[in-house]
Amino acid sequence: MKAYVFPGQGSQFTGMGKDLYESSPVAKEMMEKANEILGFRLTDIMFEGSEEDLKQTRVTQPAIFLHSVVLAACLGDSFQPQMVAGHSLGEFSALVANKTLSFEDALRLVYARAMAMQKACEVKPSTMAAILGLEDEVVEKICAETPGVVVAANYNCPGQLVISGEVEAIDAACAALTAAGAKRALKLAVGGAFHSPLMEPARVELEAAIAATPFATPICPVYQNVTASAVSNPDEIKQNLIVQLTAPVKWTQTMNAMLADGCAEVIEVGPGKVLQGLFKKVSRDLPTSSAAL
Repeated sequence: MKAYVFPGQGSQFTGMGKDLYESSPVAKEMMEKANEILGFRLTDIMFEGSEEDLKQTRVTQPAIFLHSVVLAACLGDSFQPQMVAGHSLGEFSALVANKTLSFEDALRLVYARAMAMQKACEVKPSTMAAILGLEDEVVEKICAETPGVVVAANYNCPGQLVISGEVEAIDAACAALTAAGAKRALKLAVGGAFHSPLMEPARVELEAAIAATPFATPICPVYQNVTASAVSNPDEIKQNLIVQLTAPVKWTQTMNAMLADGCAEVIEVGPGKVLQGLFKKVSRDLPTSSAAL
């Protein structure tokens, strides 16, 4: 089976989507529609903005989402997903791909999510750090023993786990993890503690937005971050999307579940090649590629 996967925050770059906008009437129409819905010209920032401009959560999230769903739409009839998944923000792109959400509704939710997350980040100084070269259980144990809020947030692949929490707690955990043998404990340039209890105010806001949005029965299952399993029930999909903000992204477990369920090829739709690299870490021989017109 062919799996389509959609990247999350961190895959943005200046000029993203410009080639699609200039070469495809479908892309141009969707991108202009997005500018109209958002009330500002997101495409100008995508095409010409600085790295700093693109790093703002309110810009990054809709930009990556837009690039991904527009590219999927441009693939036309060749786009026939049998299973989909997205990393964090990418889950919204996956839900457009399997027709759970309309493009317009998903864009509104992504923007609401981004604004709510940015607001939550301003409440308390918080951050994230990538921990390389340790078993997940060791990282979880040290996080549990560290005073303050610090939790495992992104299980990206074996030996790569991102932690999230209060700045002081992250610093303390990084020191303890380095002492425990981590190859690297690297603080990330992010706005705050995504996928941690500190996102609770954003979760409440997103819950209200999701409750007001229609979700359809998908054409194929989505492997959700929270459960790392195939989900097709719209009510369950909604609930998992809400919980996702404060729960860890189980990407390692998601990849293993997709492989166990018959995934024989992975196509990454959107900017960058991050997810292809992560799949290669769990299955070296798996064919992976970037979606291309």
